[in-house]
Amino acid sequence: MFSLEIECDADDRDLLIAELWELGSSGIAELSPARVRAFFEEQAADRGILRRRYPGARWRVEEERDWVEAARQIWRPMEVGKRFFLVPEWRDDPTPAGRLRITVNPGMAFGTGVHETTQLCLEALEDLLEPGMRVLDVGTGSGILARAARLLGAERVYACDIDPVAIAIAGEGFVGSADDVAANSADLALANISPEAVIRLAPDLLRVLRPGGKLIASGFENGEVAQVQAVLPPAAAVRQKNTWISIIVRNEAASNS
Repeated sequence: MFSLEIECDADDRDLLIAELWELGSSGIAELSPARVRAFFEEQAADRGILRRRYPGARWRVEEERDWVEAARQIWRPMEVGKRFFLVPEWRDDPTPAGRLRITVNPGMAFGTGVHETTQLCLEALEDLLEPGMRVLDVGTGSGILARAARLLGAERVYACDIDPVAIAIAGEGFVGSADDVAANSADLALANISPEAVIRLAPDLLRVLRPGGKLIASGFENGEVAQVQAVLPPAAAVRQKNTWISIIVRNEAASNS
C-alpha cells in the first residue's frame, strides 16, 4: 500500500476527494481544509495516472494494516460548546451529565463536528435557539446542525442540501436550497456553506426569516468575511476559531417581506 499527500484549494477539497475515490483510493484522510492523504492498494491503482494527475503530491509507502479500523481508533468523542457531546456511531461512550448526545458518521458527509465552522454553528445555536422556534438548515451535509436544533427544542426543523447523497446520509430534508423555501418560514436560519454560496443565496437566506429572525452564516475564513458581510445586514456578532469565522445577522427588513 502507498499514499499520496495532496494540497488543494479548500473550496476544491470535496471535488478532489470524489476524484480520488474514482481513481481507486481505499481510504482518504482529511489532514486540513486544504490537504488530504489518499491511500491506494498496489494492485488497484495506476501509479502512472496518479503521477500525471498530481505531480506535486508527496508519496509514501504504507505498512499493511486495517486503515478503516485505524481511523476509527483515532476518531474520539468530543464535547462541543456547553451542551453537545459528539460520538462516532461505532462507540458507546456514556454521555456526560448535562450534555446532548449526537451520533455522527465521520467521513460520510460534511458536518462531523470536527471542523471549526461546525463547532461555531453549534455554539451559536446554543445561544440563539429558543424552544418552539422554527429552524432552517441550508446545506445540511450530515445533518448534525439540524439534529442539534431539534435537541435544543426547535418546534420544526427544515433541512436542505443540493447533494442527494447528503440528504440520504442525513436521513431527513429535501434536495434543494434556500430559494425553494417559503418567505417568513424560519425564526433561525443556518448556512454553513462556502462564501460564494452565502453571497449567492443572501437574498433568500434573509427572505425566509420571520420578523426579527436571525441568520448564522459560516464556512469562510478571515480573508473572506468582508465580501460576505457586504451582502448582509450589519453583523450582530462575529465569532472565530483559528482562521474560520461565523457571523450572526438579524433581518430587520423581514417584516416587510
